Amino acid sequence: MTGEKRSFHVGEKIRAVRERKGYTLKTVAQRAGVSESLVSQIERNRVSPAIDTLLSIADALEIDLEYLFSGYRQQRPVRLIASEERQKITENGVVYEEVVHPNEGDGVHAIEAYYLTVPPGGETKRGSYGHSGREFGIVIQGCGELRYGSSVYALKPGDSISFSAGAPHTLANKDNEPFRALWVVTPPQRFR
Repeated sequence: MTGEKRSFHVGEKIRAVRERKGYTLKTVAQRAGVSESLVSQIERNRVSPAIDTLLSIADALEIDLEYLFSGYRQQRPVRLIASEERQKITENGVVYEEVVHPNEGDGVHAIEAYYLTVPPGGETKRGSYGHSGREFGIVIQGCGELRYGSSVYALKPGDSISFSAGAPHTLANKDNEPFRALWVVTPPQRFR
């Protein structure tokens, strides 16, 4: 579903506010400095107005833009990543298999999630200097350790861990089998 253009219509809301306030098309058009025909076309979703036109109409109706776009986030599509289409990145033998792709439109709520596989004796490197945000992981297989600042936390299957990512941190596999975990990071760091 990526790259698919979605239409979002504000015409119904503009018409409802105009009618509720008892304004005519001509009144709104004059106050906004646009043609009556343009206001009518916008209300019927025949045209998508330029942002400055939309601002002028919102001012003419004495409404906030937030009201006009309040339903926008509710119309976001569900994003599916089929298991056979997951993107994989390998760094120093550690495999990162994307399960949630970061969506730039989510702003401060953007996350990324991936399966992390650390081979026996391997360790992650990217967090060794720390970064902004938070991380959360749940161990699926194997035993490992999180080195966080000067502390070390032993991890076994079923354990979960979360932390501020600002301190230096690495995951190391001290076991004879692969260490596998589901890992979530916000803001996204790897799959941008």
